[in-house]
This record gives sequence, structure tokens and C-alpha cells, in this order.
Amino acid sequence: MEPRFDMFGNELAGRFAKRFANAAMVIHQSTLPHPIQELVSLRASQINGCGWCIDMHVKEAAAAGESAVRLHLVAAWRESTVFTEAEQAALALAEEGTRLADAHQGVSDETWAQVRKHYDDDQIAALVALVALINAANRLAVVVHQKGGSYEPGMFAAALS
Repeated sequence: MEPRFDMFGNELAGRFAKRFANAAMVIHQSTLPHPIQELVSLRASQINGCGWCIDMHVKEAAAAGESAVRLHLVAAWRESTVFTEAEQAALALAEEGTRLADAHQGVSDETWAQVRKHYDDDQIAALVALVALINAANRLAVVVHQKGGSYEPGMFAAALS
């Protein structure tokens, strides 16, 4: 499959992308730890089959010092020993918030209780916004067939400046 449309080359899409990036910056600058942000973004992107976003978040996480073992185990985080309880809570929220159509009640009370246990209100606001934003980004990239593989750390920020 070839890309259907260049979201970075179209004027209207470019204006939207800058506003989208500004929303992402609010989350990036929050007190939610950056490794959690990358893990959550990676997990949602895996679920949604977004090669572009998987590529981006793996490379950004690796560039920030995340281990290859942890990155390889994100898809099987429940069956691994390398994630903290706080990270597991965030990954559960990412999955349940991404798979809304699969669970008629959305995020479970159990997951929400774990998130409340490990994160303060500002971090929770950032987590909820991040899950919504990464799902939107996944849909944008999947719809236009944006392919993974060519991303370089920092590339997205540079393209929008």
C-alpha cells in the first residue's frame, strides 16, 4: 500500500497538524513521566495497527533511554515482569480507552482505581488526554496509509516548527 495523501504537504492538514502538536505539547510538558507517555502511545498504536506511530514512539522512547526489552514487551505487558504497577495501570487505561467498541462500559472501575492509586489529578488529566490524542493520531495515519520505518527521533517536532 502506498500512502494515499501527504498530511504534511497539504496546507489545511499542516495547520491542523500544528494545532494537534500544540495539544500534544500540553501533555508532553505535564508532570506525567515521559516514559509513561511513550509506553501508552506505543500500546494504543499497536492495538490500532498504526505503523507510523509505532515507529515514532519506539524510536522516541529508545532515544530517551528506554530499554529494548521493555519496548519489545509492551504488547505483552500483562505477561511480563518489567513494568511497574503504575506503568501497568497506565497501559491498562490505554488499552481500555482504545478498545471502547470492545467493552461497552469503557474503562473498568478496577483500572480506574489503579490509575487513581498511582497518579495525581494533573497526571490523570494528561493520561486521559494522551489516550484520546494518540487514538486520533493513529486514525489520521491509518486512514492515509502513513507508513512506519522512516521516522527519526525529533522529526515530528522539527516538521511542525
